[in-house]
Amino acid sequence: MFEFQWPMVFFAIPLPLLCYLLLPATTKAPMAALKVATTQAFPQGNITTTASSRTNLAITTIIWLLLVTAASRPLWIGDPIVAPTQARELMLAVDLSASMQEEDMRLNGRWVDRLTMVKSVLAQFIEQRTGDRLGLILFADNAYVQAPLTFDLATVKQLLDESILGLVGQRTAIGEAIGLAVKRFDRRENTNRVLILLTDGENTAGNLTPDQALQLAVAAKVTIYTIGVGSAQQVGFFNRGSSIDERSLTAISKATNGQYFKATDAKELANIYQQLDKLEKIDANEQIMRPQQALFYWPLTIALLLTFVAMLLSWRGRH
Repeated sequence: MFEFQWPMVFFAIPLPLLCYLLLPATTKAPMAALKVATTQAFPQGNITTTASSRTNLAITTIIWLLLVTAASRPLWIGDPIVAPTQARELMLAVDLSASMQEEDMRLNGRWVDRLTMVKSVLAQFIEQRTGDRLGLILFADNAYVQAPLTFDLATVKQLLDESILGLVGQRTAIGEAIGLAVKRFDRRENTNRVLILLTDGENTAGNLTPDQALQLAVAAKVTIYTIGVGSAQQVGFFNRGSSIDERSLTAISKATNGQYFKATDAKELANIYQQLDKLEKIDANEQIMRPQQALFYWPLTIALLLTFVAMLLSWRGRH
């Protein structure tokens, strides 16, 4: 459907004509005349001049109409789209400590480091979060908000993909990651506030302990699902994998009505995300949206092109 957002602008169409009729005419200074007996030796340009004036008037009128049309903000409104509103706020906290570089996870038949596996599975999880607000926290020595809660899932996915090991340190600040996530949640009552914490170790850094952060989460009614990432298998001669503090992660999840999961490979991690969908499902009223596409640039572009044409005709008329 086509419509104008500011149709009142069309009342400005007769404005140039009113200015022409109401404003006083410009007086020209008298010019000296040369009297000749006959005009046969001079070219006759009355017809050409009249035709040129009419052409310029027509082009100027069209340009004015196009500018008024562009100013009225024409829009093309598409068909109604049902937008799901599950009213969930999900914050992802991803561990970037040094131990996440351990290559003990199998992905598509090859051994990869833990962060690569987390990125691969999380990317699919993010794509399926239509209707949810999603945020991203990266933590190691400290915790940082990489993406605030947003509906822009593509940006969250890109920021996760661009994260690298060592970006925020070498150790693991689980308490600060939880505390920062609690601060970033809105205080709306009709939503689920869920933190998904992925780590492969125990709290070894930060000014906020996991117990202190847990008190903040309980007070803010934030549900925490903790995921311990790491394989029990030894790859190669050395296994530098960190020791997951499963007891602490389990206690954090239980105190916030969440759940602790252990992910030892990509398939198991994907299954965890499917379980999270079932545990944190909210049915809400559907919202009808109609996409809008601005069209003002079409008449504006044509008006600019006609302006160049008028300038070209005026230049040719003088030469």
